[in-house]
Amino acid sequence: MTGLTAAIVSSIAVAALSTVGDAVWATWIPVHRPAYGLAHGTVLFAGIGLALGLVAGRAGHGALWGAALGFAAAGTFYLVAPLAGTAAMFVAWCGVWILLSVLHARLAGRLVRAQAAARGVAAAVLSGIAFYLVSGIWMPFDPAGWDYAVHFGAWTVAFLPGFGALLVGRSRG
Repeated sequence: MTGLTAAIVSSIAVAALSTVGDAVWATWIPVHRPAYGLAHGTVLFAGIGLALGLVAGRAGHGALWGAALGFAAAGTFYLVAPLAGTAAMFVAWCGVWILLSVLHARLAGRLVRAQAAARGVAAAVLSGIAFYLVSGIWMPFDPAGWDYAVHFGAWTVAFLPGFGALLVGRSRG
């Protein structure tokens, strides 16, 4: 699976994982603590790394490195949030997509060059805009009234530009 198909399937799979994450936060986590956010980022980006690793033929490595990047992105959020508020989420989101491009290039056995960097910047900008546009899914904070089908659609929209920038126009590996 390559290109647009891989981007769409990956976006849908990770959107499902993200929607489950929203439901877990809303149902079982009464108070936001950094440990929960670090765990959430680790699991979510393990899924993203797994998707990129599957495309590159190195699923296990992708999941492991994706988890590490997710932990780092969540940690970045918690370090920057006291200064930037919720904007820190967008900083971490965009930064991690650049690193995911590097990860995908390395998983595929390619040197990280200008093309990988450009794809990472495109993924960061395009998915950052999409993420910003759908970020209202948590407002007002009323988990009992949330429509998780809307969350799933929003997450699909948020992930598709990132996966598209990294995978479309690229052959396997």
